[in-house]
Amino acid sequence: MVAPILQTGVFIRSADGGSVLLLHRDKDTADPHHGKYLSLGGHVEPGEDVLTCARREVFEESGLVVTDLVLRGTVLWSGFGVPAEDVLCFMFRADAYAGEHHGGNEEGTLEWVPLDELDARPMWESDHLWLPMIFDEEPPFHGVMPYAGYEMVSWTFSR
Repeated sequence: MVAPILQTGVFIRSADGGSVLLLHRDKDTADPHHGKYLSLGGHVEPGEDVLTCARREVFEESGLVVTDLVLRGTVLWSGFGVPAEDVLCFMFRADAYAGEHHGGNEEGTLEWVPLDELDARPMWESDHLWLPMIFDEEPPFHGVMPYAGYEMVSWTFSR
């Protein structure tokens, strides 16, 4: 068995709680995520814990310093992409931050998206299954989402 790739995803809520900062992957047309809205975050580096990774990735991708991270859940994407990879993502919500975001990076443009407009934004269709749990006040969720390339096969989770 091969260990999954470890990643973090961070959803930063605006000060009024009505919006979330997302990265619109609009720069590289060869990117499998091109056109989609994603959380900030990325790969856990060797010797790094997931909380440190989440803070580092947010700062690198936005210039913001998150001061309040809450683990909202995990998702294991198995068989994702070409070639197929298994990715275990630790999902955080940040309800407080310091600084002003810099607008984006080589992958895309940062955008505050109202929570009530998330369904209308281009995302992986499967994201809509777990995304509401990032913002609720229920216990953290832990899900498994097998893929065949770039198509979701199924979704199960527990809380």
